[in-house]
Amino acid sequence: MAANASSAFDLLDQRVQRWIWKEGWSELRDIQEEAIPAILPADQDVVIASATASGKTEAAFLPIGSVLATDEAQGLGVLYVSPLKALINDQHRRLEGFFAELNLPVHRWHGDVAASRKREILRKPSGVLLITPESLEALFVRRGSTMPRLTEGLRFVVVDELHAFIGTERGRQLQSLLHRVELAARRRIPRVALSATLGDMDLACAFLRPQGGTAVRRIVSSGNRQEVRLQIRGYRITPPRMNPEAVAEAEREGSDIAPEDVATGDALDISEDLFRKLRGGRHLVFANRRADVELYSDLLRRLSERRRVPNEFWPHHGSLDKTLREDAEASLKASDRPATVIATTTLELGIDVGSVETIVQIGPPPSVASMRQRLGRSGRRGDPAVLRIYIQEGEITPETPPQDQLRSGLVQAVAMVYLLAERWYEPPVVGALHLSTLTQQVLSLIAQHGGLRANQAWTALCEHGPFADIDVGMFAELLRDLGRHELITQTHTNELVLDLKGERLVNSHDFYAAFATPEEFRLVAGGKTLGTLPIIAPVLEGMYLIFGGRRWRVLSVDGAHKLIELAPAAGGKAPRFGGAGALVHDRVREEMRRVYMSDDEPAFLNATGLDLLEEGRAAFHRFGLTEQSLLQWGKDTLVFPWAGDRIMNTLLVQLRGEGFVVSGEGLAILVQDTSPGELRACLRALVEAGPADARAVARSIRNKHTEKHHVFLGDSLLSADYASGRLDTSGAYAATLRLLGEDPAMHSRT
Repeated sequence: MAANASSAFDLLDQRVQRWIWKEGWSELRDIQEEAIPAILPADQDVVIASATASGKTEAAFLPIGSVLATDEAQGLGVLYVSPLKALINDQHRRLEGFFAELNLPVHRWHGDVAASRKREILRKPSGVLLITPESLEALFVRRGSTMPRLTEGLRFVVVDELHAFIGTERGRQLQSLLHRVELAARRRIPRVALSATLGDMDLACAFLRPQGGTAVRRIVSSGNRQEVRLQIRGYRITPPRMNPEAVAEAEREGSDIAPEDVATGDALDISEDLFRKLRGGRHLVFANRRADVELYSDLLRRLSERRRVPNEFWPHHGSLDKTLREDAEASLKASDRPATVIATTTLELGIDVGSVETIVQIGPPPSVASMRQRLGRSGRRGDPAVLRIYIQEGEITPETPPQDQLRSGLVQAVAMVYLLAERWYEPPVVGALHLSTLTQQVLSLIAQHGGLRANQAWTALCEHGPFADIDVGMFAELLRDLGRHELITQTHTNELVLDLKGERLVNSHDFYAAFATPEEFRLVAGGKTLGTLPIIAPVLEGMYLIFGGRRWRVLSVDGAHKLIELAPAAGGKAPRFGGAGALVHDRVREEMRRVYMSDDEPAFLNATGLDLLEEGRAAFHRFGLTEQSLLQWGKDTLVFPWAGDRIMNTLLVQLRGEGFVVSGEGLAILVQDTSPGELRACLRALVEAGPADARAVARSIRNKHTEKHHVFLGDSLLSADYASGRLDTSGAYAATLRLLGEDPAMHSRT
């Protein structure tokens, strides 16, 4: 690199320049040119947004390394927070060589790092520490007294994959932890955030520095344009070879059941197409459910066995043992042999798996932002990015309800492709109170200090912290709820301390995570751990299942030790893992309606996909959904608000509160034993009453325990929390006006 070719290059420390020369770089990328002068003064927060594999990590660490290289202070210089242990391991490998040039160590800290190594880091903090939010939480709880010494030399905090945190319980936990780091250090520490897909930079900056986002420097790559080759392939769902009665009879007789006998015909056709298109190359297949990861991994492995070729297909999801996940990652990183990994979201984030030729999505993408993130894995070396989406739609009979005749899965995928082309991504939900995470942070703060006064806790977490929407009254109510559950108590000096139940909760291993996880059993075969299985349905001896892309028979179930022993088998079926899908945004549903009303034939659909789209459009017009949104179906009425899931959920709760029996049906709300006229009268009454109070609506919901620590909160706080994060009463009011054929804008002016 010619020194005069880059003004930013000249600003770097000579040792950093030498590392760039050794790497053979001919130039700095645009985000690196802009980030270096922004970060070097170490006096401002910075958000760097750019596509996957565009040099974001180096954009942050080239200037950070230069600062540390000339820093005379000793101790830990950088705290890097990542959402995934695997990403930490990957970044550790990337950064070790760079910081070795500066004679600075790079440390990892997560559940798989040996305790002796952690003790050494605490004894002599130095260099860069890579950590997860959960491990940082554990540091505050277990090593609270050491945090001032650990943070005294910090020059930067780096947050990777920022978009993965925004709007979540885990994200609010991260905000609180970063604030507590600064409280421990007794000073403001510059924050640098890295992200691939950000639909709203203002929200991202406000997340990184609550109450100070306007001062955050924004750096967005101008080179994110990428040629995309895309196809959506539609499939009609056809029944499996064996019906449920035949399967039950075979299981009673102890016969092996081949996956090909219980998989639907469309799943077999998709696996055949994947085998034909992907074998011999390097590809990533994303499925929305872990059960589908297991199903297609197994079907593709069996195709390889039957055709007597080496298997190239590997599963990857959060329930698999880390050794199996690392084997799958290594297969993609190895450039000397072909490999395809079938994964959930576990490979969506920035783990470096090298350049892959194709991204495959089975089912509609979880979101437009997720699709963009996944697509960034392909076409890294100037080649076009390739995306194949497989959509399965059921057969239609005279009894099929209207909402199932609309081919909504295919239409949603088409709508998301159009929005991707517009470079639109879902913004995060803002305004949620996150009281479950506040509960965790209160207990953690008390454990860190061994006790503190209520006003000190409120000041630290709320008045000057990330829970700024919580006033003194609500905070006091939360403390009373925690006291009633014997989690905390007050001493004669008015200090809050942990009660016995609080101590047990804080000392439990799963306390450090802000999100709830189901009970899991360890799966073992031949003494080797394969992974864990969340138990949401009974697992019995003699059952067959697929796990790790292989077939097993259950030998024993040890409830006391949460252990399931397996043996290889010829048959099996994918187990149930649970988990809810992502919420669909209003803009996606609006775009879906536009697709229904259009007569365009997307060039990216295969022949079956075009047929399915035409069937969905024909049903849309046949049911008169261009003119009406209330449709009679037998004795019931279907409501089509063309709104996102938060508004749909709000309308459903409101109608239930009016005495109707209702259920969510994807695009529609089903109102039982009600005519459109009766429903219209109810909607008119709701409009005349004005926008509903969200907390009053939430009070009508029986089970509001949606987050980890909700069990400790009373109904008043639960209603406030549910209303803030899961309801949209103003949006529901506007949707109700549209259902009545009125313009919400006219009402807002009156």
